[in-house]
Amino acid sequence: MKNYLSELLTEPEVVESLSQPSIAEQAISRPLAHKENQSLENLLKTVNEPKENTVKKEVNVSSVSKTDLLPIETDKNSAEKHSSPPKSYRQGDFQAMFFKVAGLTIAVPLIELGGIHKVDKTTSLMGKPDWFKGVMLYRDEKINVVDTALWVMPEKCDQALKDSLNYQYIIMLNDSSWGLMAEHLVDTVVLSQDEVKWLDSSDKRPWLAGLVKEKMCALLDVSALIELLDKGSDIYQE
Repeated sequence: MKNYLSELLTEPEVVESLSQPSIAEQAISRPLAHKENQSLENLLKTVNEPKENTVKKEVNVSSVSKTDLLPIETDKNSAEKHSSPPKSYRQGDFQAMFFKVAGLTIAVPLIELGGIHKVDKTTSLMGKPDWFKGVMLYRDEKINVVDTALWVMPEKCDQALKDSLNYQYIIMLNDSSWGLMAEHLVDTVVLSQDEVKWLDSSDKRPWLAGLVKEKMCALLDVSALIELLDKGSDIYQE
């Protein structure tokens, strides 16, 4: 069964870029912004553990409207909130965190990482997409949890693959309420501009900022991904 990302990596212009010599050894790293200058070890120290008791009273999920948790149409304020200013990581070196889902490596610019949670109990909602795992409560925060494997490669998610998934973390997307489930956190890496095959056309795959050549993995466009999730769209924008 064909994998969407595998097909992408075999496009002629991408293969040509991936075959070019890496300039990682030639790159000289410049000082990074405080938010970006994080090792994986330091990030793991910030992972939020599930809390049984909190100071504030937690919201009863059954009493919250579905539109509050998973808006199908983005309102004006939400659209303004997630509108895409020029990406700071498109200039100079930047740091990205790599994580794995079902054997697939995915990268997120560290400056757009909203935090990391340990996976805890989720409450499912009726009438939501298959990839919507449910709502997880952390203190007074409601997190919309995405089954990343189902979102990224739904055609490959047979029962055997679903049973093999061992989600441990939730990767928060910027300042939104959306979080992607991850099995393993791989590493944080400083990338130069030439180490990424940037994909500037947003019509076909707006969620994809580019491809990290050496690791042959997807680099997420977080703001575009948030917009798709707000609309209830899958990887095919359906």
